[in-house]
Amino acid sequence: MVYLIKTPGWIKKVFKNRIWAINTSKNELFLSFDDGPHPEHTPFVLDMLKKYNAKATFFCIGKNVMAYPDIYQRIIEEGHAVGNHTFNHLNGSKTADAVYLDNILQAKQYIDSELFRPPYGKISAFQVKQLLNPVYGLKTVMWTVLSGDFDPKISNEQCLQNVILNARQGSIVVFHDSEKASKKLRYALPVVMAFFSTRGFSFKRISV
Repeated sequence: MVYLIKTPGWIKKVFKNRIWAINTSKNELFLSFDDGPHPEHTPFVLDMLKKYNAKATFFCIGKNVMAYPDIYQRIIEEGHAVGNHTFNHLNGSKTADAVYLDNILQAKQYIDSELFRPPYGKISAFQVKQLLNPVYGLKTVMWTVLSGDFDPKISNEQCLQNVILNARQGSIVVFHDSEKASKKLRYALPVVMAFFSTRGFSFKRISV
């Protein structure tokens, strides 16, 4: 499994039509959570966010919203942002354009948002451009820092350090409220929030 913890500047310059960070003059971090809602792990995240009076962005899978509508509604009621993460967690580079875009539209029936994050970060320039059309009305949101909570080869502590050492003012940080990532999420998230809170940071939802 090969991935970059911190997105290099050159990638941001090449792929300008995707959102990689938030331009802010304040000490703000933008936590995001992919693949939910999940009946156990999403409530854990929501409880942690409430403890710090924090807001975040949840990129939801359409089929999971269908399965757990009450948890999805709680995300919204507690003031967090939601985003489209396809209906079936499809890989844009391995899926025909028509199938991929239709899957996003299917998710859009359940997820009212202008934000989209491609599963695995895999999406073509053509697909990004299509999503800007009014029928989709979606802006593609990537990230500044990957926690790596999905990676079974790294330790809980390494997941934590990935965020602590790389997140800065305006960073979009990715965690996953999923079964696969749960152990690292539950270890790292409370420490990340305590660490940055004591340094004067606040946690905001993505708004573009």
